[in-house]
Amino acid sequence: MERVNKIEDRRYWYALYTRPRFEKKVDLQLKELEIQTFLPLRTVTKYWSDRKKQIDEPLFPSYLFVYANSKEQFLTFQSYGSVRLVSFNGTPTRIPDEQIYAVRRMLESGYTLVANHYFEKGDEIEIVSGPLVGIKGFVTEHRGSKHFSVFISGIRQAVAVTIEAHNLKLITKNN
Repeated sequence: MERVNKIEDRRYWYALYTRPRFEKKVDLQLKELEIQTFLPLRTVTKYWSDRKKQIDEPLFPSYLFVYANSKEQFLTFQSYGSVRLVSFNGTPTRIPDEQIYAVRRMLESGYTLVANHYFEKGDEIEIVSGPLVGIKGFVTEHRGSKHFSVFISGIRQAVAVTIEAHNLKLITKNN
């Protein structure tokens, strides 16, 4: 019985998927529950018609990392805005410590970081931010590293739009 409790008490890193633009709120709520988190942020300049401003935004939109045991995994869902732990075959996927450490070091290095989005032609995606949020479609063309032409259907019509990759979420990978 003691061995089982020790295994259940071990903590590992997991990726927690959140609602779009809820990463900081979920991070704060989990810290209030005394759950260790890691939300990689990068500073970007945002431009509006009347001003520009430096803001911290998540390096991986809709994701943050939690260092949790089995009980704390359950508690992660108590925060408003958390959706699910990233899982494979129904089991939360552990993120190796080395990968968390590498991201931390890169952030501390002073280099400008950009998350790579691995979308390919035929991948089903959903737009998660901007004026087209919620629209689902398929990648029809890959243009460079940041823009994609997306096919969207629904009324027996089609339209292509160029969307920055950080505004997209993968639904189904084209095999």
